[in-house]
Amino acid sequence: MNQYVGLDVSLEETKIHVLDEAGGRVWRGKCASHPDELETTICKHAPGAVRIGLETGPLTTWLWTELSKRRLPMVCLDARQAQRALDMRANKTDANDADGLAHLVRAGWYKEVRVKSRDAMLSKAVSAARRQLLVISTNLSNQVRGLMKTFGLVVPKGRGRIFAQRAAELDRLLLRKVRDDANCRRLMTAPGIGAVVAASYVAAIESPANFKHARDVGAWVGLTPRRFQSGEMDYDGHISRRGDERLRALLYEAATVILTRVRSASALRSWALALKKRLGFKRAAVALARKLAVVLHVMWKTRKNFDPNHRLVA
Repeated sequence: MNQYVGLDVSLEETKIHVLDEAGGRVWRGKCASHPDELETTICKHAPGAVRIGLETGPLTTWLWTELSKRRLPMVCLDARQAQRALDMRANKTDANDADGLAHLVRAGWYKEVRVKSRDAMLSKAVSAARRQLLVISTNLSNQVRGLMKTFGLVVPKGRGRIFAQRAAELDRLLLRKVRDDANCRRLMTAPGIGAVVAASYVAAIESPANFKHARDVGAWVGLTPRRFQSGEMDYDGHISRRGDERLRALLYEAATVILTRVRSASALRSWALALKKRLGFKRAAVALARKLAVVLHVMWKTRKNFDPNHRLVA
């Protein structure tokens, strides 16, 4: 008999709910949030499991990867979509959430999320750690200098460079990774795209085959406008801001560089500058960031370097 399992994962323990084909409860309980414990519990109480659902969260990549290696039929659910269904319940408990997730995977009413590989997550972690160290270094330096000025003391530049040294070490690690990756080197032929943006883009997308159409990348990274349509009302709102926040910020920075610092001529820059005249800087930068997400996907998929003369479709 087919069985459907919902997992509500927390740091220490996971609530588990097992349903049969008709939606009846087979078993409910809990175990430690560890792949070994989860595998043992699921194989014991749901030997006929055809779908095992868990939401996106801090432990999702680890648990999903390890349990999938053990040939368990794992499904990762979009937490935002799942939450809308779970919020309809009168009582919010972890056990009820596990029950709700089991019903969602049984009914098929869910959006499956692609879980990144360990290498992609490692690359993303290095980029995020580098950014965080730079932010900490800047903030700490500014606070110390501000405090010392109160007493008439001026801290010379170049002192206290521990954080900067750590950031430089991560810079070197990131550059080595980019140097060894042909895809990153290819993406860096586009204007405004440096090592950090290229590595972050490759780590987030993983493979161009993950998106059927290049334009889907812009929507996935949260750079397309929301739409509201009801009756006679139909209008576009602000961008959705969904997906990878860090990648979205990096693409916007790259777009800003193209609009302000890049001097080499290209169809992409000409298109962006014309948009800037018509819509203003911010809206043009957002549109250019979205276009960059699409252009980089096409370059990666076709294995071609950036063509400055390629005609763009608005």
